Amino acid sequence: MQLDFFPSRTLTLYLMRLFVTRILAVLVMLVLVLTMLDLLSESGTILQVSGNGQAQLLAYASLRAPQLAKTFLPYSVLLATLITLVTLNQNSEVVSMKAAGLSAHQILAPLVLAAVVVAGFSFAFNERVVTRATATLKAWQSVNYGPMPKDSAIKSNIYTSDGTNILSAATVLGTGNAMHMQNVTWYKRSPDGMIQQQIRAPGARYAAPGWLLTNATSFEVQSAATTEIPSIVVGTDITPQQVDLARIDPDSESFWHLTQSISRYEAAGRRTSELKAVWWHKLSGPLSSVLMPLLGSVAAFGLARSGQVFMRALIGMALGFGFFVIDTAALAMGDFGGYPPFLAAWGPFLLFLMIGETVLIRTEE
Repeated sequence: MQLDFFPSRTLTLYLMRLFVTRILAVLVMLVLVLTMLDLLSESGTILQVSGNGQAQLLAYASLRAPQLAKTFLPYSVLLATLITLVTLNQNSEVVSMKAAGLSAHQILAPLVLAAVVVAGFSFAFNERVVTRATATLKAWQSVNYGPMPKDSAIKSNIYTSDGTNILSAATVLGTGNAMHMQNVTWYKRSPDGMIQQQIRAPGARYAAPGWLLTNATSFEVQSAATTEIPSIVVGTDITPQQVDLARIDPDSESFWHLTQSISRYEAAGRRTSELKAVWWHKLSGPLSSVLMPLLGSVAAFGLARSGQVFMRALIGMALGFGFFVIDTAALAMGDFGGYPPFLAAWGPFLLFLMIGETVLIRTEE
């Protein structure tokens, strides 16, 4: 049975095909251009490392491209909406559809359906590809584009405390008793917080208790003396579980993994509002694509010969980019507790959903 909310099956498929092909075209163009610009800015740093060459440049591009695709997919949906609707308007196809008895909502329904499919694909792509690429790229950057870590469970730039002392590591790989660190620094501090001794080592592994540093170099602040230490155990009160909780990068964790991380933080009595805001945004972010046909719909209506199509397209673009600005600002407010996590993630979506629906009803329905 044909649902009244959608036009005919042929027209629905026709509009969806136009919309999806334009989304892909705009997304590919944006990702290619931005990847090349980003690669140009980072290529000097990558090639400074001995042994790096074209393979490393391609590896960087392959890790950066998924991040750019995630960021600019909603922009691509917005631009594709404007291109599709302006083209339909200029070819008088919108007038023909309205003359056939279709309402504005029925004309937009195939585009919204396509956007829902795009949002589902975006969520799956973020979970399976973007989080892993982000974790690998950050771990690679933490070693200044040196030999790329091969472990999948990677944490970077970790700081943990043992009383007044601090243990830091550029990267942490593995879990539990098999956890080991790379580029480790141990800061021994006085009770008033002054650094007394600094010990650096290329790696450390869990010694149960403490962390065993090998081939370390010690620097005494008071005497300015440097000595070589074959091995030393530090941080006897620091456990792998504390290292796991030392830092959570929500951009590098999938939705389900982040759920578990938030539970561990709450069990340890740690603040989780920032993590919860990002957790909610992993759902609302992909769904922002569904808003774009509604916000850009103002470009579909009005007579092309009236000369106002360009102005309507600008209004649709302004509404879309206004959403992105407010969404970013609300997420930043949620990061430091200014907004509740749910409001920070879903507030802009619900606000612009009402704005888009109001504009469509007042102008066309």
